[in-house]
Amino acid sequence: MPLDPADLLPLLDPGDPNGIVKAFAANTAFRAAEWEELTTEENPYRRPVRPDDLAWLDYGKPMPAAKALKLSALLGHRMLRNVYDAGLLYLPPVPGRAAADDGAAFYSARNRALGALAGPILERHLFSLLDGEYKPLDSADPQALRREIRAYHENRLAEPGRAFTVAAATTDRRAAATFMLLQLSAYLPAARAAAGRAALGEYDAAHPGARPLLLDEYRNWAAAHQDYRDLLAGAGLKPTAAAYWQLYLGTSLGRGNLLHHLSGDREKYPEFLGALVHQQIDEAADGPRFAAVLEDGLGLRTGLFDTLGTLTPDGLDARLDSVLTPLAAAFGPEAVHRFHRGFADARWFAGLWDGDLADQLAWADSIELHREKAERISRHIAESGVEVDLDTFVESHEETSTTHVHNEHRLVMVERGQMHFWNNVTHKIAFGEGDKVLIPVSRLHGSTVLSGECTYHQPIIPEAMYQQF
Repeated sequence: MPLDPADLLPLLDPGDPNGIVKAFAANTAFRAAEWEELTTEENPYRRPVRPDDLAWLDYGKPMPAAKALKLSALLGHRMLRNVYDAGLLYLPPVPGRAAADDGAAFYSARNRALGALAGPILERHLFSLLDGEYKPLDSADPQALRREIRAYHENRLAEPGRAFTVAAATTDRRAAATFMLLQLSAYLPAARAAAGRAALGEYDAAHPGARPLLLDEYRNWAAAHQDYRDLLAGAGLKPTAAAYWQLYLGTSLGRGNLLHHLSGDREKYPEFLGALVHQQIDEAADGPRFAAVLEDGLGLRTGLFDTLGTLTPDGLDARLDSVLTPLAAAFGPEAVHRFHRGFADARWFAGLWDGDLADQLAWADSIELHREKAERISRHIAESGVEVDLDTFVESHEETSTTHVHNEHRLVMVERGQMHFWNNVTHKIAFGEGDKVLIPVSRLHGSTVLSGECTYHQPIIPEAMYQQF
């Protein structure tokens, strides 16, 4: 049914950006998760956002870098991915009423129109912080750019990054490998789709060879898709888009979103090419490391990363030659700075992701330690008479908390009833009366009530107290 523009008139107030974001998130496909929807292997459109939290989050202003791992970032990147994906084709693996209903809502004219309004608001909120993180080149000399990118390439090949180091040291290698594979599935297909989107158009005369380069990025991904499906199947996972939506870190979504943002904004073509070169370096450097983690934790051997290709120093030089020279001819010396900006922004997001994933893996692998810490902190609060802020929840059977992060350190203390706590697809953690756990700031988790009713408390732990324990 065609959209009546009058339906959106109340939402067009530029002074109420949060109203537009809330209207977009109110789509039924984005509603809060229910107990049977912890994963959605048969439904690529069902993507819980936690819309109730938007009542107190402010998307009307840029987010500072200090909040890049907090709740507005996680929910913002979830919503922004939904904006981008509504312009791409996804099909459920088998027909079903739930997928049909959510698909109709996901692809509706209303959702796409609201997404067109909400997208720039979310992009401003999520990406403006990059202005303060960017360190520009001293000059527009292409050789300076080459030197910086070559040095980065060499360093990435030599240093594995924290996430891979932590994964190799975990006690539960299977859980760590599975979670890392989920994160790969959150950004790798998006990165390749962004390249395919960027290839559309007629620009061969101004930038010879660019369109085949971009098309090859997507064509190689399409050719590797059976390897990708086989890899997921070997881990007991399904390849349906967004099948494990609730377990994607905000930084994993953010890496794909940045490439979608740059490819969709045609004025940022040089920036997109810089970000794409970073993605190619990243895949070449981390592909063997992903393969090692997956073989160690899951016993899987895959040719996926070989299929996606490698990037030697000579290959990097050739890639820069094919991209930078015609860019400078089309856009002038400023193209060097713009290319560098896209590269640097993608590098920043990759670094943020590495630290976020490392901390998530380490916390998830040490839940027993964090249960012990929770007992000690709770005892300290009671014995010292310290007053801390406290949230209390009373939830009924099967009530589910869509995965989220907290903006501060919290304890979860069950007073009565039973619940499942989860932070991975591999297992759930049972909590009953008297059980406690410490959840550090920005750690992804969710829960489902098992008993008829469950009462639990969440004391907020100040940073100084957290450091004591």
